[in-house]
Amino acid sequence: MANRYDAVIIGAGHNGLVCAFYLARAGLKVRIVERRDVVGGAAVTEEFHPGFRNSVASYTVSLLQPKVIRDMRLEEHGYTVIERPISNFLPQEDGGYLKLGGGLERTQAEFRKFSKHDADTLPAYYDALEGVASVLRDLALKSPPNVGEGLRTLISGASQGWGMARLDLPAKRDILDLFTKSASSFLGQWFESEAVKAAFGFDAVVGNYASPDTPGSAYVLLHHVFGEVNGNKGAWGHVIGGMGTITQIMAKVCRQAGVDISLEAPVTQVLVDGDEVAGVRLESGEEIAAARVIANVGPKLLYGKMLDESHQPEDFRRRMRGFKAGGGTFRMNVALSELPTFTALPHPGEHHRSGIILAPTLNYMDRAFLDAKTEGWSKKPIVEMLIPSTVDDSLAPAGQHVASLFCQQFAPELPDGRDWDDEEDAAADTIIDTVEAVAPGFRASILGRQVLSPKGLYRKFGLVGGDIMHGHMSLDQLWSARPVLGHGAYRGPVKGLYMCGAGTHPGGGVTGAPGHNCAREVIFDRGNWRRFNGV
Repeated sequence: MANRYDAVIIGAGHNGLVCAFYLARAGLKVRIVERRDVVGGAAVTEEFHPGFRNSVASYTVSLLQPKVIRDMRLEEHGYTVIERPISNFLPQEDGGYLKLGGGLERTQAEFRKFSKHDADTLPAYYDALEGVASVLRDLALKSPPNVGEGLRTLISGASQGWGMARLDLPAKRDILDLFTKSASSFLGQWFESEAVKAAFGFDAVVGNYASPDTPGSAYVLLHHVFGEVNGNKGAWGHVIGGMGTITQIMAKVCRQAGVDISLEAPVTQVLVDGDEVAGVRLESGEEIAAARVIANVGPKLLYGKMLDESHQPEDFRRRMRGFKAGGGTFRMNVALSELPTFTALPHPGEHHRSGIILAPTLNYMDRAFLDAKTEGWSKKPIVEMLIPSTVDDSLAPAGQHVASLFCQQFAPELPDGRDWDDEEDAAADTIIDTVEAVAPGFRASILGRQVLSPKGLYRKFGLVGGDIMHGHMSLDQLWSARPVLGHGAYRGPVKGLYMCGAGTHPGGGVTGAPGHNCAREVIFDRGNWRRFNGV
């Protein structure tokens, strides 16, 4: 093998690109190998119907780390985000609606339609979540203490635990609740209206194949308030040009830093020489020599497909077989001849530029999960619709629109031996029926559609079980235990093998944090302290 690299990165998703940027800036010779013919992983923009483009998988932004945006100078290269005027719009089963966001007073006014108690409680709820989020947000760009490293583990653990230790008792109770309770139980402590609880509870099932009644699902509520848009904490927005704009800019910055990016270069095996990695073998048979291999793929894919079991300790191998992955996500993009007209709010307005949530109660969400476990999917699934063409006219012809349909509680594997390839069109029709029930005429306005079942998401993006998080965000798979205790600081079980994807801390979403943190650990292990360059 010739042309030995300091590091080869498997996968040109956003975390792989972020990691490559920091390594190249520190002076390492880096090559990224990507299976598809385009960079971006799940953050890509593609034409799916003639004249209609959209973010194919990842579809909205909030969690991308401000430090990454600054360091990679994304805004100088055209990164522009339009903030949603309100966060979410939830049509109700009785014909009414609830809007969430747009400022505290506006949200309180909405809540008063359902419960004066809930409106009055809202400021304290926001304060409680922000109190916990502020501590955990600070941990996002820190590597978890890696259990088994002696003094370094103790020092790192004590340092990162200090933020929680200095919280007052109510805040510590909130942390315990959020990590252990179900979303239903946690929200039930605060609110009485079913509509209000649903407005917040939706976040608990995003990419999470679980009921809002599942213990631990409250944490996912918190994961989705970590972010910001244009300096506004907790806000979400549309990227002009779609999510692929982010990764195209990142790839440009990486190439300028000297990174080699190879497309249509799927990896079949991580090569090991003795007790150290030696590089990777591509499907073409080409072998790329590298001192370090950094995997921007999920743990299930890395350890189940790419690294031979003989190089995995027995206990590690057993625990990785038990690593939980499978998000139950079904993704659609539709080309529309016109804006949807919602019965609850028929005129065009700010609700068309928000997240449109079709899941009016927590019980509705629970039934959707139970149906998915027994039938494969619900006849009334959970749907979030975004219409980015309302703020970005580059995505559709004039007067027409594109919509993202992000749907939850579709079994990663169908029961009774059924195959998603045979069922995905029927499931897609069920999703359209669900939208049609609150927006009559929606079906007739569809000019074309792109359908990705959990199996389709795996085939296109390598997301095992359609899991956008690369693994469940449950207490046993977080922080130092993501993906498994003893390997929570981005290092694999073979010397020189690293992980930089969403299957590591702090988890899923378009954040860039795993890529950033992994690069810092690689530089640390290399002993080149002077080239940390602020990583």
